[in-house]
Amino acid sequence: MQFPQAKSDAWTQYKHANENKLGMPKRELFPVTIGAVTDELNSPEFVAWVSALTGIPNLMADPTLEGGGLHQSGPGGYLNVHTDFSMHHFHTHWHRRVNLILYLNPGWREEWGGAIELWERKDGKMARCAAKYPPLLNHALVFTTDERSLHGFPDPLTCPEGQSRKSLALYYYTVEQDKKFTGHSTDYFARPQDSWGKSAMIWLDKKAVDLYSRAKARFGFSDKLASKVLGFLSKKK
Repeated sequence: MQFPQAKSDAWTQYKHANENKLGMPKRELFPVTIGAVTDELNSPEFVAWVSALTGIPNLMADPTLEGGGLHQSGPGGYLNVHTDFSMHHFHTHWHRRVNLILYLNPGWREEWGGAIELWERKDGKMARCAAKYPPLLNHALVFTTDERSLHGFPDPLTCPEGQSRKSLALYYYTVEQDKKFTGHSTDYFARPQDSWGKSAMIWLDKKAVDLYSRAKARFGFSDKLASKVLGFLSKKK
């Protein structure tokens, strides 16, 4: 399947302590087939189906694909367990409610890792990994986005050079009509088996991400500058 090369400057660099991946939200840059799939998954008919599936009425698609779109991670890539940001950065009345992740990995081998982990929390703490699903071609995961929706692929990928974990992410929202919705940023969590040092880095980094997200929502800037800085720093390591 056609997929933009990782070396393209069109990718946003999400490379910090809690994740190592690339993102491309610009629909106009998608290959023809993936673009058509994106349009279908954002169509009124499909969004109505997602509403019926989840029991959440009046869902709406995000044509800007903010935070979503195409994602890929190469060897060493990871995404720590987290709950997602709950408010659209540029539409403060939009409450994020549902994720759809479609995997685009022909020939993916499970020993390379990359399975999405779904975690349970007990008494405010990470308790156990309740389920794991490998990112196999044309498999999709649909789930609600709330404080219970802990997910990620926290162990670095071991796929060979030239391979990457590829996906298409769509987010669906409801509009909070009566008042401005006060949401939260992406919230990362350490697993019980993570070291003290790693747990501290996860906590410190998520505080930095929260500050950045709040500034982005307030001042309306894009991720372009942050992407360049993170990409530069990752090359220096």
